[in-house]
Amino acid sequence: MTDTIVVIGATGGIGAALARLLATRGVRLHLIARDSTALAPLAAALQASHAIADCTDDAALTAAVTQAGPRIAGLAYCVGSILLKPLKRASVADFADTFALNVIGAARAVAAAEPGLRASGGSVVLFSSIAARTGFSNHTVIGSAKAAVEGLTIALAAELAPVRVNCIAPSLTRTAMAAGLTGNEAMAKAIAAQHPIPRLGEASDAAALAGFLLSPDSSWITGQVIGVDGGRSTLRTRA
Repeated sequence: MTDTIVVIGATGGIGAALARLLATRGVRLHLIARDSTALAPLAAALQASHAIADCTDDAALTAAVTQAGPRIAGLAYCVGSILLKPLKRASVADFADTFALNVIGAARAVAAAEPGLRASGGSVVLFSSIAARTGFSNHTVIGSAKAAVEGLTIALAAELAPVRVNCIAPSLTRTAMAAGLTGNEAMAKAIAAQHPIPRLGEASDAAALAGFLLSPDSSWITGQVIGVDGGRSTLRTRA
């Protein structure tokens, strides 16, 4: 039986880029998203199975992952949010909803996939953000949630070994989710200039690393948080 890679959030920028990349490698795909109008044509184009689920609906998410079959070679949780608010305006619901989508959804997806991942010796890829370790104003809600994703990554890598679990932490990437920041060209140029490699990320940048981490080529890499950020998290090229 052919092993399957599950891509959750498959209609988002990075999720769709990853699904297309994996399809070029002949990988059997199972795509999950909540937008049926976008998911169905993508799945058809990539000859992939698919299921509709909101990642904050545990029963629906579990059922959607289970449909992938008994052997899961990889799972990528390409789901996230960008809620930018100062602390004084952030509500309890803001924190709870953001944590539910980014952290609990990821944990529950992996829990549903665990039997298949163990059967296949599979790999998990989660997504954090540069904001988890680099402080930015108005990132209190999303920064704390993404930091929790990094903690989840390390805990799962230990608990599920030898199933591999890694995390990708992008900087600002041109996706629909980030359109509020990248849609203003002056703002986009200013943020791009803050990176040692002076451009914004593209969905294909993060997808390329995810594809590597899901492949046998990364068979001795686990428990890592890897930046795809143009060097912004670690480098300062100007005095």
